[in-house]
Amino acid sequence: MASAILKRVSASAKSTLVESMRSRASSRAFAAVAIGTDIVSAAPNVSLQKARSWDEGVSSKFSTTPLKDIFEGKKVVIFGLPGAYTGVCSQQHVPSYKNKIDEFKAKGIDSVICVSVNDPYTLNGWAEKLEAKDAIQFFGDFDGRFHKSLELDKDLSVALLGPRSQRWSAYVVDGTVKALNIEEAPSDFKVTGADVILNQI
Repeated sequence: MASAILKRVSASAKSTLVESMRSRASSRAFAAVAIGTDIVSAAPNVSLQKARSWDEGVSSKFSTTPLKDIFEGKKVVIFGLPGAYTGVCSQQHVPSYKNKIDEFKAKGIDSVICVSVNDPYTLNGWAEKLEAKDAIQFFGDFDGRFHKSLELDKDLSVALLGPRSQRWSAYVVDGTVKALNIEEAPSDFKVTGADVILNQI
């Protein structure tokens, strides 16, 4: 009798676990960024931090920029990368956009944005080092909430970076994703460069 009851309880628990896993998988698939996603709605109450010096941060009272101010009513090319001062990001990813900025403008793009899970002060120093601030707007996602909301977050502890982001790019019109590219690995640079997204606009 006790054995039969345990079997029934075990079966019930197993069924509940399976349903829970299905529900989570369904929820994650629904929440993940994709073509057609409204970025502002997918990341509610999330703001980014425009790259700036510490003194500029203090004078602005550490202000942040709501996503709607970045995307609504605009044509935006945005690309995310694992981190400032890292290899592929510095040597290939940012330069590919910096060198093609005139082509983006010719296609009617209002802004080209680089976003990374970094504080805005680190990003500012890096952007200045790359001499890219005049061409590209840099925004920090200091706590990773933006990338987590879009399910573009990535644990890069193996490279001593901790929680970071995938390497990705998107063409966004009035907040809606029209084209999206995500590398298989953050160290790859095959589908997220400027040339690829230029052909998708």
